[in-house]
Amino acid sequence: MNPAADTLAAVPSLLAVAIAALVSAVITWTSRPLLQRYALARPNARSSHRVPTPQGAGIAVISATLLVASAWAAWANVAIPPSLIAATVVITLVGFADDIVSLPVLVRLLLQAAAVGAVVFTAPETARIVPALPLALERGLLLLAGIWFVNLVNFMDGLDLMTVVEVVPITAALLLLGWLGDLSWPAALLATTLCGATLGFAPFNRPVAKVFLGDVGSLPIGLLLGWCLLELAWHGQPAAALLLPAYYLADATITLFRRIVRREQFWSAHRSHFYQRATDHGFKVRRVVGEVFALNLVLALLAILTVRAGSITVTIACLLAGAIAVGFVLRRFSHPQAS
Repeated sequence: MNPAADTLAAVPSLLAVAIAALVSAVITWTSRPLLQRYALARPNARSSHRVPTPQGAGIAVISATLLVASAWAAWANVAIPPSLIAATVVITLVGFADDIVSLPVLVRLLLQAAAVGAVVFTAPETARIVPALPLALERGLLLLAGIWFVNLVNFMDGLDLMTVVEVVPITAALLLLGWLGDLSWPAALLATTLCGATLGFAPFNRPVAKVFLGDVGSLPIGLLLGWCLLELAWHGQPAAALLLPAYYLADATITLFRRIVRREQFWSAHRSHFYQRATDHGFKVRRVVGEVFALNLVLALLAILTVRAGSITVTIACLLAGAIAVGFVLRRFSHPQAS
């Protein structure tokens, strides 16, 4: 058995979740007065909040994730790719700068591309999803997909608890797959601590939120979560890697294409996402995030089933079931709530 196996046993894993949650909560609580003074998000026509709210608590989530994961990895003699740590720090700084001074779109994209590229192009050549493709082409496609994933997590972070109800089910599922030996140890460690750090932030972000993640949180969360899912795909489970974030992928991608077709400035802030339209249609915030959380639990179960069944038939059935479940929720969000 891998000597790191004991690291992902129930007790160490739950302890790591608890420590990351505590660190995240303490940093969030102590930084709120500073964020209130220097990083206040004021409501506008495209906002979901109604009162000025501090943003930037993502600093707490990312700090807790990296600190606990690095300490745990050192204790267990598990190597987290240095390029991933460096890229996460860089993209966190990009998000922080954007929260404070609002960086130009092109500058932001170039820096994001550099961070994602550092992760993708330093991966071992044996890490493949579609071996039939030339390696350079596959890595180029992964770069584009990574940039999109980082941004879609940012775009979807527009409602209280939305990122929490997305990240927690995904990372909990990744932890379980790590326990079962279906995910690399570094990815499982990072997923575990990201889960804990997000839980520590959750009490401050429940409706009505006392503080927001900000780009300083959503961008690096997108990078870390994307890398964990990429590791799952490299581990021979691309279907599971698609199922876990299926709601985010569908909502953000469909919305993007709609805005492009309408010739809108798709890179600018808006209220066109399905979850945003749901609140305009009479859904309470708690109901929206509650339904997304329930959907993500279903998607997590389907993803785990595809991995454990090891059957093409089961995988196709799970992908179809996941698509139907996501489509059902998107359709609900698209129509006014019955009075």
